[in-house]
Amino acid sequence: MSKQGKPAGERYTGLSIGVHWLTLALLVGVYACIELRELFPRGSDTRQALATWHYMLGLATFALVFLRLAFRLAGRTPPIQPPPPRWQQRLAGLVHLALYAFLVAMPLLGWLILSTENEPVPFFGMQLPPLAAPDRALSHSLEEIHETIGTAGYYLIGLHAAAALFHHYFMRDNTLLRMLPRHGHE
Repeated sequence: MSKQGKPAGERYTGLSIGVHWLTLALLVGVYACIELRELFPRGSDTRQALATWHYMLGLATFALVFLRLAFRLAGRTPPIQPPPPRWQQRLAGLVHLALYAFLVAMPLLGWLILSTENEPVPFFGMQLPPLAAPDRALSHSLEEIHETIGTAGYYLIGLHAAAALFHHYFMRDNTLLRMLPRHGHE
């Protein structure tokens, strides 16, 4: 038992919780940059700055996903109490798999797009190497895929959040509580 009288291990570690919420913050930044960019004229400094931040935050998410995967593979997932039905556990597993695929595929696609457009790949003061040779036709195809998956990402992230809220308010289990930061009084 923990000091709080609760079974030890019913929550994710503080580091896992922090990385989870940092990933969300980065994704909010990625989406905000690309959406806000449209408000500014092509060629403007602000539009270019937002695009650059979109690239860098996306690549930061890419780096962070590998830390998340390491935690997931090395650590123990705290059990949901009371346990949900088996079909919900399987569906949650599929959604998590889709989220991880999204977090890996989107930054890689973005990096490939910049590479095939023969554009620099900025990353917080560094320039990353291209992943492919310049190819305008390939770039156009990759951009369409990136945009489609990006749109699907809104729904995937929304589904993940809605499921956590559903479990918290309707199922009344600890799904959400396992990933919330601890409060000072706990």
